Amino acid sequence: MSDRPTVRPSDRPLTIDVVTLFPEVIAPFTAASIPGRAAAAGLVTFNLVQLRAFTHDRHATVDDYAYGGGAGMVLKPEPFFEAVESLGPLDAVVLLSARGRRFGHDDAVRFSIRRRLTLLCGHYKDVDQRVADGLGAEELSVGDFVLSGGEPAAICVLDAVVRLLPGALGDHESASGDSHYEGLLSPPSYTRPPEYRGLAVPEVLRSGDHARIEAWRRAEAERLTRERRPDLWERYAGDEGS
Repeated sequence: MSDRPTVRPSDRPLTIDVVTLFPEVIAPFTAASIPGRAAAAGLVTFNLVQLRAFTHDRHATVDDYAYGGGAGMVLKPEPFFEAVESLGPLDAVVLLSARGRRFGHDDAVRFSIRRRLTLLCGHYKDVDQRVADGLGAEELSVGDFVLSGGEPAAICVLDAVVRLLPGALGDHESASGDSHYEGLLSPPSYTRPPEYRGLAVPEVLRSGDHARIEAWRRAEAERLTRERRPDLWERYAGDEGS
């Protein structure tokens, strides 16, 4: 399992760039809830970059037909290169892509301690491969499905990273109890009322016995991980035994 950072390497806020054809999709999310509060507190700066601003023809063309034929349009390399180069010194660059490796909690931890994270959003059929190759971008996917564009995936990555910044949540325990933080799924949660439509809160959670509660939560986390994510359980059990 990865080490969990408790402090950033400097007091400089994390900068997250999102290069996209649709900044209006990203903007409301960065202003709301935890990302919005983190930005207001000076923990993160969001920089939304309109890809079309880096075209040079009167139609602001960003796509073209694919070499070799086939359906769908491919986003051209030039606007991406110019957009990214306009940002100055970079740190981590990510291209959201259905071809990419699966994004996970360890990636969010890794990005949360960087100084800058630059997310590139594709659209249409694909992005010219030279964008990833030439800009040294990691290709990451949020799941085994295809989206209309990279914007929803960028929001997922952005949120997962920002909530790990020290001070973004009300307390560290809020994040440490999440699924995947220690390699396990989180246990079930309950609130009032103690019974609703014949469904009762487990007695142990109302007992006030903190040792029993902690043991119950650990057992439930392990049970759910074994049942629902045997891949995670295998990795967790291997780490525990090493």
